[in-house]
Amino acid sequence: MLDLKLDRAAAPPKDAATIVLVRDDAAGRGVELFCVERSKQSRFLGGAIVFPGGKLDASDASGEWATLVTDARAPVRPPAVPFTNDADHLRALAIAACRETLEEAAMLHVAGASRGVTQDDLFALRARLASDPGALRAFLLEAGLRLDLQALHPLARWVTPEAEARRYDARFFVAVAPPGQTGAHDEHETMASFWASPAEVLRRWEAGEVQVAPPTHCTLALLASCTTTDAVLELAAGSCLDPICPRLVRAAPRDAAGADETLALALPGDPEHEVREPRVPGPSRYVLRGDRWLAEDAPR
Repeated sequence: MLDLKLDRAAAPPKDAATIVLVRDDAAGRGVELFCVERSKQSRFLGGAIVFPGGKLDASDASGEWATLVTDARAPVRPPAVPFTNDADHLRALAIAACRETLEEAAMLHVAGASRGVTQDDLFALRARLASDPGALRAFLLEAGLRLDLQALHPLARWVTPEAEARRYDARFFVAVAPPGQTGAHDEHETMASFWASPAEVLRRWEAGEVQVAPPTHCTLALLASCTTTDAVLELAAGSCLDPICPRLVRAAPRDAAGADETLALALPGDPEHEVREPRVPGPSRYVLRGDRWLAEDAPR
């Protein structure tokens, strides 16, 4: 799932964006999130449960988007380290998040529709986009719509560890799923998809039924306390948006009779991380136990 080496020379991370899509559970029991399973053939997080997203494309920063989007939502709580380079960079990342979510999940936030965009509309658009990179802009022009970037609320910023072969500077956004859109994986980059509560995904992970990477696990744990989508957006408004770049370190076995030493990903606030202040609540590291990264506190 991850390709980590302690002595790897760090590569510069590529910009990426992710949308955590949420909706209120129909039975009023809390919130559900839309998750996709990456293809096992993928060279990065293959087989893992993730949220829709991907890397920034040069076309996402094109001036042709100017009249086809609403203003991107700036962080409510400006971080010490800027969330993006500037307003144009924020817009490009939000566009990338929408485009990738269309490609991987067949969902799209739009503004200005006299009628709702149907799921069938999005399936057809996704098929067009596979062979025509300009299909999304053409669709918006034809329908008199704009991408609703205001629907995307900044949630977190995760930077792939320097020890990883493929590195990304991923901005996480959260958004309430558009009404009437249920989503579906693309059967290319993503091989399965489902709606579930954060607690249910965590239960499946704890049972060994699915794999999740530390940023996904951390996000699930963070949102598990939210009982409504309003609560999710309130949490996002107060989240720390300073970059979280885990540091790969050696870790001791769980007990004296345990296996050989293993590896851990130390988060900001961990004694072995250069950033002393925590940037996310919960345990300060993820330790590789078997084939899973388990959230644990640093040893005393």
